[in-house]
Amino acid sequence: MKNIVIIGAGASGLMAAAESAKRGNVVTVIEKMHRPARKVLISGKGRCNVTNACFDMEELISNVPTNPRFLYSAFANFMPYDMIAFLEDMGVPVKTERGNRVFPVSDKAADIVDALVKNAENCGANIINGTVKSFDFDHNKISAVILEDGRRMECDSVAICTGGKSYSSTGSSGDGYILAKSAGHSVTEIKPCLVPLVCTNNFIPKLQGLSLKNVSVRLMKDNKTVYSDFGEMLFTHFGISGPVVLSASSHIRNIKNGIYKMIVDLKPALDYDILDKRILRDFSECNNKDFINSLSALLPKKLIPVIVLLSGIEPSKKVNEISRDERHRLGKLIKEFEINISDFFDIDAAIVTGGGINVKEINPKTMQSKIIENLYFAGEVIDVDAYTGGFNLQIAFSTGVLCGQNM
Repeated sequence: MKNIVIIGAGASGLMAAAESAKRGNVVTVIEKMHRPARKVLISGKGRCNVTNACFDMEELISNVPTNPRFLYSAFANFMPYDMIAFLEDMGVPVKTERGNRVFPVSDKAADIVDALVKNAENCGANIINGTVKSFDFDHNKISAVILEDGRRMECDSVAICTGGKSYSSTGSSGDGYILAKSAGHSVTEIKPCLVPLVCTNNFIPKLQGLSLKNVSVRLMKDNKTVYSDFGEMLFTHFGISGPVVLSASSHIRNIKNGIYKMIVDLKPALDYDILDKRILRDFSECNNKDFINSLSALLPKKLIPVIVLLSGIEPSKKVNEISRDERHRLGKLIKEFEINISDFFDIDAAIVTGGGINVKEINPKTMQSKIIENLYFAGEVIDVDAYTGGFNLQIAFSTGVLCGQNM
């Protein structure tokens, strides 16, 4: 029987606590917030996209752009279907939606949180409120965890499961990085991940609130494609957001104004020639109309004035006077709508944090530190992140389970 201390009662910490307590250990989970798993509670707009029904290992790994190989053992040990079975056993039925996203049937994230907490407590873990300030060390081990209120907790093993630095209101304020550094670990650059992007184009404020569905996007760096996707995006007062944008943000490194651009194909189902024929047909149906009044069948209302301005074609020009070159210019603009990216939006708006504890310093088969003998890690505090769709929570669950089993 060992005294186990787990710092953080989020998705990874609660799973680690349950697994360790099952093995007869005395497990204490220290949570700084008054309610555990606050970030899980607000995920998926309060519905909680708890995992992804992706049951093929290679496909699962392909959805992790940062240090995917590190997660092979954790995923092999606890796959998405294991998480689904766990929830069903806990009395939380789930459903699968578009993109294999898995949600509770109730659409209530609170049901997921309650299941995680109940499972940890039923296994014997004790969740207490407090903030960890520092560690006491004895040679190459942590001998005690010191809380801000002065409490000192003796321990045989410690797990840092504090989450990242996004959504600080949920308790993720970067504490884990400080604690890890105090134990000799290095932390890679911390940045927002799965985050909206700030854009510099003058037309951005005019498009605020516009949602585009079924568009194709290419993220370009120095005129080279670094990521492409298909789906939905949204214009905000400062730039762009939505699923394809959030996933694209995971591929941005060393962001600087002018280096990255987003090229949006507004009509991906039509190639250039077919689009040109479509434009010709639309023009023929409104032959005597002004150009600005001829695009309502082709483009969303909010986008039309922007496209007209960027096309360089006089808005009041009659459709039957538009030249072949002007028409081709319009088609190219629709197929290659260019948006200039200048920055990430604030890290507090990020779904997950990019960067974290260097994976080279963690044993991927056990989640144990290679530096401190009795220190372990799980979840977002590690330098791994995935695309939207439930993959990041699955990383938390899988690393949490592996961590708890080995403490």
